[in-house]
Amino acid sequence: MKPAEAAPLQWYQGVTRYQWLILVIASLGWVFDAFEGQLYNITRGEMLPDLLRSADPSLAPAAVAALTRDWGEKFLGIFLIGGTLGGWIFSSMADRWGRMPVMALTILFYSIFSGLTAFVSELWHVGVLRFLVAMGVGGEWAVGAALVAEVFPKHARERAGVIFHSTSVLGLWLAAGVGLWVGAEWRTAYLVGVVPALLVLWVRASVKEPDSWKEAKAAKGDRMGSFSELLGNPRWRSRAIGGALLAMIGLATFWGVAVAGQNLAEDLLRRLGAPAAEVASRSKIAFGFIQTAGAGVGMLMFGPLSVRWGRRRTFAIMHAAALVMTLVVCWVPGYFGSYALLLCLLPLFGFCVQGIHAGYAVYFPELFPTHLRATGAGFCFNTGRILAAPVLIWLSAWMKATYALPVAISVLGGFFLLGLVVLKFLPETKGQELPE
Repeated sequence: MKPAEAAPLQWYQGVTRYQWLILVIASLGWVFDAFEGQLYNITRGEMLPDLLRSADPSLAPAAVAALTRDWGEKFLGIFLIGGTLGGWIFSSMADRWGRMPVMALTILFYSIFSGLTAFVSELWHVGVLRFLVAMGVGGEWAVGAALVAEVFPKHARERAGVIFHSTSVLGLWLAAGVGLWVGAEWRTAYLVGVVPALLVLWVRASVKEPDSWKEAKAAKGDRMGSFSELLGNPRWRSRAIGGALLAMIGLATFWGVAVAGQNLAEDLLRRLGAPAAEVASRSKIAFGFIQTAGAGVGMLMFGPLSVRWGRRRTFAIMHAAALVMTLVVCWVPGYFGSYALLLCLLPLFGFCVQGIHAGYAVYFPELFPTHLRATGAGFCFNTGRILAAPVLIWLSAWMKATYALPVAISVLGGFFLLGLVVLKFLPETKGQELPE
């Protein structure tokens, strides 16, 4: 007679108090990371026209609108480039120096430079500070993702990873709330951006280096965080390149497609004759709260779906669904002339288009050994940023300036198909131990 098999653990069973604490701290870092990144998107409609008119009071309203759109996309591209550089530098430092000091440094970086944005007087000031904020943003994600993956047990790793990444929704809501609170006083919003610096005190007091990192540091020495090993070893190189391409698709479509939910809401409200005073606030609510709520559910669902289907299959299904929902949200509400229908569709749009992103926090740390984990995960996510930058600086800006908004966003949504190709060249990591 066969002995009865033990019931499988629920994912949260066996998770210690300290492991929960690490998830909270890493998630708060990512919440404020997302807040700092999204704050610009929420406030640029007031900030850029203000700076443009200050530089040249003779500009006609149409010229201000055109320049705002053009510089808005370019600064998003600059943000991606800064995130890439910061991700490369800080993720390698996290493997060499440890997770705790580098996490604290990245939080200080994005908090201080975001606060300084309150005092800008020229457009180039915005570009420089967005670049520096992005450096901290790009570095913090890689450290947090690696730390959560290393601290949590295997049976809880997927859920912990998606919870970590999904908390970015709180950052998006916080940015939307601050944007509505400050209204046209956009400088006040950036002063709020200094607050996350206080989190550094908790990080330094509570975070201990994982045992796996200490063992790797003792055994690997100067190989810790080595880009030459990451890109010189064929196994790690193929994973790094594939992961970077996967992240490029997600980041290009996030900034080119997902955040356009706000623009689609503005466009439809104008066509329906809504008062100008209502367009900005209603569209911010549509994107910042309604669409983002669906995005949060999508990111939380990536964990259980990837446990059932595997990482690659979950990514593939969500990429395909994202393309379909992009086409639906671009064309169906406008066809019926219904803003209520758009509000119903935006959560599904967010679920598919943004839900993919939680998979990066689960998947990328699983691709690399401990001595290269933050470096590899950071390389994937942040090289994806710089690969996505040309899409925003040139293609997205040109498409949105040349074609009707639904046409431009539909074309940019075609990048989701590329994700299905990239996934064919990446390994499945479901149920496997982290590489050592």
